[in-house]
Amino acid sequence: MNYEWDWGAVQDSLPLLLDGFRTTLLATVLGILVAAVLGLIAAMAGRAPTRWVSVPVRALMEFIRSTPLLVQLAGAYAVFNTVDPLTIGITVLGIHYASYLSEVYRAGIDGVPKGQWEACRALSLSPRRTWQAVILPQAVRNVLPALGNYAIAMFKETPFLAVITVMEMVAEARQFGAEHFAYAETFTLAGLIFLVASYPTSLLMRKLEKRLGH
Repeated sequence: MNYEWDWGAVQDSLPLLLDGFRTTLLATVLGILVAAVLGLIAAMAGRAPTRWVSVPVRALMEFIRSTPLLVQLAGAYAVFNTVDPLTIGITVLGIHYASYLSEVYRAGIDGVPKGQWEACRALSLSPRRTWQAVILPQAVRNVLPALGNYAIAMFKETPFLAVITVMEMVAEARQFGAEHFAYAETFTLAGLIFLVASYPTSLLMRKLEKRLGH
């Protein structure tokens, strides 16, 4: 059996894949924003002086990290079946990656020299002023490269959203390939679009890491 590459399928599937790419990009951008905010809140809550706050938060983050993303998506879709699937997908992606980013933020906060904390206490700064003006600016600077790398990882995991009927790029490729018997052409094209989108971001992250001295 001789296989013949179908350039017509490539041309015909491109608009559908680009439409799916917009969904992929939207899920990634909003998902990483949710993850960045929730991850920071979880990292700060995990350092709370009272164990009634810190212990449950750490346990919840550990539970989420230990559970597959696919299971979380399917479970959330089954429970919140009246909510838009894309909204569910973005929320689950954000919460899932927040569990990892909370550890990244924790490392960034731990990387702030102890002298900075002591100086804040010596100046009688309030806890809010200490976090806002001294600790967080340094901690966030430390974790920026890691945030970028997790954004790229989330971008490449968006095909999992197909399990809850979100038609992102790979789902569009799968559907077109099934209808036109052109899996090789559409999946190759989808892979190239992923490469074109993610490779420049990877280079940018490397430059950022060098500039920040990581």
